[in-house]
Amino acid sequence: MHPHRQLQNLLGHLIYESHQTELLLQLAALLACGALSWILVRLASHSLTGGADPERRRRIIHAIGLPLGWLLLADFARDLLRPDHEVHLLNIAIPLLLALILIRTGVLLLRHLTGNRDIIRIWGRVIVWTIWTGFALHITGLLPVMAEVLDSIAFESGNHRFSLLLLLEAIAVVTLAIVTALWLSQLIEARLMRTSGMNPSLRLALIKTVRTVLLITSVLIALPAVGIDITVLSVFGGALGVGLGLGLQKVASNYVSGFIILLDRSIRPGDMITVDGHYGEVRQLNTRYTLLRVLDGTEIILPNETLMTSTVVNHSFTQREVSVKIPVQIGYDSDVERACAILTEIGAAHPRTLKNEPFNANSYLTSFGDSGINLALLVWILDPELGQIGLTSDINRAIWQRFAAEGIDIPYPRRDVHVFTEHLDNPMNSGIIHPPSGQS
Repeated sequence: MHPHRQLQNLLGHLIYESHQTELLLQLAALLACGALSWILVRLASHSLTGGADPERRRRIIHAIGLPLGWLLLADFARDLLRPDHEVHLLNIAIPLLLALILIRTGVLLLRHLTGNRDIIRIWGRVIVWTIWTGFALHITGLLPVMAEVLDSIAFESGNHRFSLLLLLEAIAVVTLAIVTALWLSQLIEARLMRTSGMNPSLRLALIKTVRTVLLITSVLIALPAVGIDITVLSVFGGALGVGLGLGLQKVASNYVSGFIILLDRSIRPGDMITVDGHYGEVRQLNTRYTLLRVLDGTEIILPNETLMTSTVVNHSFTQREVSVKIPVQIGYDSDVERACAILTEIGAAHPRTLKNEPFNANSYLTSFGDSGINLALLVWILDPELGQIGLTSDINRAIWQRFAAEGIDIPYPRRDVHVFTEHLDNPMNSGIIHPPSGQS
């Protein structure tokens, strides 16, 4: 018997048992199925052009729909031809189309979930090589042999038997379950992001909760599906509890604090806060840390526990309006009323300041100093994330120019020294101490 016949593989059947007429008939059926699938997918892509990014949707339909339709039609043609004809070519073509569908679906899911080209390139190659290797083993008849070899490498723990085949199946099923869970979470996240009436912090908390629940549920469903009893995870759960109690307290505290912050909505993305001596805008609220962008452009990663245990000044908790106070001093000989009017006019003219009640610009006489009269200009802004130094500089330069044109003096520190001179006849005033009478 020929070696290819001994393996009973699809490739051997195709080479040694097919006739030319049978091959031509199968090839014609396969090409007809491909052409019909292309026509159906083209019609479907033209009818599904609505919604956002129709070109991207059309590419996805062509990438998945064409081999999927081809696979279904080829399987139908195989069932029709099988009673009276050989179908060895179709037996190879159908797994080939299935492998192509799996590869394209895996790459599309990677692109949708990550969007990182490096990740897509690396894991895309892993997916391609894994699926094509499985296809090659299938058509050559080596897949059952490999399965037996992998299943023979095993060990027993109590009433449970663990083999290398079971491990590989568990990895594959759990990976598929996690990818499906991430895909579902992406769909739910996109749906929640389109909900305009929901608070941003509540929306973010729901997204994190849904993703966590889906991931845990997917793993709990996937493990029993491959024959692994999840009760054996109780040992791992106990070890994890001991680890949390001994060395992972801070990590667990940060995660719990993150969920509390998201749920109580005390800090939201976009808020301007001061915490631990840092003032900046909250850019991201993650389950373990919060990303704070300082006004100089640097980014600070704050553990969520710090936000729970420290005093946090939220400058935009109930309203986004932030006041900016600019102190100014004028001389005692200057016109105070005119100076205040100029300050109010300059504050109201700046494009960043608010000009509606009760946030309009105003000036005040705050105190009387040693060198002059202390005034203050108070303005309100709605964009504190842009910083205050530029605003203060613009207003101070405008004040300097207007005061110089109006003749309003901006004093500098000075002291008036008064010298009193008297007759030197008085020894107490002259500073000369004379000895008592009778002494030389």
